[in-house]
Amino acid sequence: MHEMGIAQSILDAVAAEMEKRPGAIPTRVGVRIGELAGVNPEALDFGFTALVLETDWSELKLEITFLPRRQRCLTCGNLFSVRDLDYECPACQSSQTSFAGGDELELDYLELEEENKNDASPLTVQSP
Repeated sequence: MHEMGIAQSILDAVAAEMEKRPGAIPTRVGVRIGELAGVNPEALDFGFTALVLETDWSELKLEITFLPRRQRCLTCGNLFSVRDLDYECPACQSSQTSFAGGDELELDYLELEEENKNDASPLTVQSP
């Protein structure tokens, strides 16, 4: 199950960010997974939960955004999600389309709470 390795990579990225922010506590980490990435979101969530169980980060939540396959119409420029392997542009019915996304596997954000602040509002670190 390669999802366990991906979950560990996510935690490694969180750990690297936490080194830059002593005293902060990670609360949520978001990832974006494309339909064509070959990652099972449920297996990733299960692996992540197993890795943080009974650790200092046991409250850290993984939030997964699933992204469908997308095509761009070469005729009109429309960006659309592919449904049922239908690659025809829904705006102009052109069959001249090209791949535009759906293979993503990326960190989206990390939300932290600063431990020593009177203000308990979370700090969100966005991925570029």
